[in-house]
Amino acid sequence: MKIIVNGEAIESAAATLAALLAEIGKADAKVATAVNEAFVPAALRADHALNEGDRVEIVAPRQGG
Repeated sequence: MKIIVNGEAIESAAATLAALLAEIGKADAKVATAVNEAFVPAALRADHALNEGDRVEIVAPRQGG
């Protein structure tokens, strides 16, 4: 299915947000995630189903000020 990840269209076979993170090599990364502008906590990623056209944002924390 086609989804948008951080503004870029990709083809993915992932059925869940957790599977998508694994597919793109970020399964163990400390990141914040949102799907269609709604925050998805790490504990709920395995149960959060993805659909055609979903917009996923993956943000890594940064230090600084």
